[in-house]
Amino acid sequence: MGVLLWTNCVFLLACCSGLGFGSPNRCDEVRKVFQLKQIGPNQLLPLSPRPGSDLQVCMSKNLTCCTKKMEEKYQVAARRDIQNLLQTSSSSLKFLISRNVAAFQETFEALIWQAENHTNVVLQASYRSMADQAVGPVRELFTDISLFLLGSELSVDDLVHRFFDALFPLVYNHLINPGLSDISPSYAECVRSSRRDVRPFAAAPGLLADQIARSGVSGKLLIQALHLGIEVINTTDHLQLSRECRRALLKMHYCPHCQGLTQSKPCMGYCLNVMRGCLASMAEIDSHWREFVHSLEGLSARMQGPQDLEQVLLGVHTLLHDAVGHAQKNGPRLSAQVHKLCGAPSRRSAQSVSIQHSSRDSIPLKAALSGSGDSLAVRRRDFLNSLRLYRTFYGGLADQLCVSELASGDGQACWNGTDIVKSYTLRVVGNGIKAQSANPEVKVKVADPVINQIIDKLKHINQLLQGKSIPKLGSLDQIETGSGDADGRYSGDCDDEDGCGGSGGDEVKRKVPRVSKLSPDVTSDQKRRHHNHHYPPAEDSAREGRSRSFGLTGAIWVLILPCLHMLLAL
Repeated sequence: MGVLLWTNCVFLLACCSGLGFGSPNRCDEVRKVFQLKQIGPNQLLPLSPRPGSDLQVCMSKNLTCCTKKMEEKYQVAARRDIQNLLQTSSSSLKFLISRNVAAFQETFEALIWQAENHTNVVLQASYRSMADQAVGPVRELFTDISLFLLGSELSVDDLVHRFFDALFPLVYNHLINPGLSDISPSYAECVRSSRRDVRPFAAAPGLLADQIARSGVSGKLLIQALHLGIEVINTTDHLQLSRECRRALLKMHYCPHCQGLTQSKPCMGYCLNVMRGCLASMAEIDSHWREFVHSLEGLSARMQGPQDLEQVLLGVHTLLHDAVGHAQKNGPRLSAQVHKLCGAPSRRSAQSVSIQHSSRDSIPLKAALSGSGDSLAVRRRDFLNSLRLYRTFYGGLADQLCVSELASGDGQACWNGTDIVKSYTLRVVGNGIKAQSANPEVKVKVADPVINQIIDKLKHINQLLQGKSIPKLGSLDQIETGSGDADGRYSGDCDDEDGCGGSGGDEVKRKVPRVSKLSPDVTSDQKRRHHNHHYPPAEDSAREGRSRSFGLTGAIWVLILPCLHMLLAL
């Protein structure tokens, strides 16, 4: 009996040298997952476990199912998986901002179109004799306002005064000093030039210019801030991971595969250390992003009264009606002043009089007003209510990825970087650059320079949103630039091992989509921005029970223990 037990023990111990993989002497499960996730060609896999002395990261005292080429493919896959997760995590936030940028711009266009029609309707109803000829100046006024709101560096004072300069000869000709025919072009030019001296419209030009400037700058700033929000997301979506991070991700995600543990998940504390180290620079955005959301709320709260763009635009027809009425009321005084400056009116012959007609249909005033309501204010409120849910997005991103996607659940056996254990025993560090000095898994040297650039832009826009800095011409456009530095580079260090540069690199650097900027000569109906970007989802991991490996290991120990007792007895 003793001889038989001894023989069995010798046979069992001989077999145990190759039974660390769930299936004796084979790497079938590793091959299956390698193929399922399209990590690389199957020819890279060994047929059976082998020594792993050539491995750089997934080193183990046991035999391994990995080769050096597989390790390189696994590192690329680990980086791709994390970048896909980053893009998936931010996709709803990016869509929220992009959709509302387009919606706000469309609302601006609709408001300008309504305001122009309201103005034409009022002039037609109250001053019919001059209404048709006023269509051209009215259209030019609202076209200029539209271009100003869309980013053109037009002077609001100039565009408003240009409109009233063009309006005064019409008011003079039809309401102040009407005749059988129109005044001559040369006399109309003299009347136009006298407008700023005789001030026929009292304070209306200055008031309108002030209202458009105040409300328009707030509207432009809102759009520019949202463009910067998209740029922040583009930058972090395409974060270039450091070499230390890439090696840590490989070790966390795919080194277990080399030991046949294809279904293992990292321990929660281990995952937090790796992800907080990899995303340390991104976590530095957190306080500035929170302030960005808060500052947008403050801007929206101030967009009332003189700064309410909707109220200002839909009030232009009232202000203009009163301004023309004031000029008509003071007709005798204005006529005398113009006569003094330009002489007696010279008129065209009756045959040369032509009447301009509107080429755009006007809409009924009551219907337009009731249909407009407070749509811009409601849209801002709804957008900010949704955006508020993302104010902690960057501060909790690493934790969110571990909890929802990467780490094992409580009480489950997990991977700690070297083995399957019940729990992770090393210290778990916090978020941010400073906290990483004690990180046992990822060494973080310095803050990412590209992230620092985007933080500087957030600081600047926050100052503008809070009214602490007055935007000058062109200053808003300087904020709105593409992600990365001037040469199109992105964050993180990059080497040949990563495949993003140097000889032998197969991969091409990806460029972050730049937010387009409107040139001053773009008209309102040409403006359309599309920010729908589609990213590939993270591949699904192969699903199979983890109990097979542990069950087989337990059975082995049940058989080995009697052998050990016998050896000790001898």
